[in-house]
Amino acid sequence: MKTLTDYLEAQSFGLCSAVGQRWGFSTRSIRLSFVYVSFFTFGSPIVLYFAGVFWMNVRRAWRQQRSTVWDL
Repeated sequence: MKTLTDYLEAQSFGLCSAVGQRWGFSTRSIRLSFVYVSFFTFGSPIVLYFAGVFWMNVRRAWRQQRSTVWDL
């Protein structure tokens, strides 16, 4: 159960952490504001959240595939 919890936290909350670090906000405030916005707009930001997680994973895979310019 611990490995499942760690995996879900890394995958689902990774976007909020990355946005918080990039923009200088606390991760907690980003998560809370996402929950509040999702509640008041009947869950429509969830689509944007999944798109952001997908894009973040694509960028991570692309960076791992080619680490330098000379790897072409």
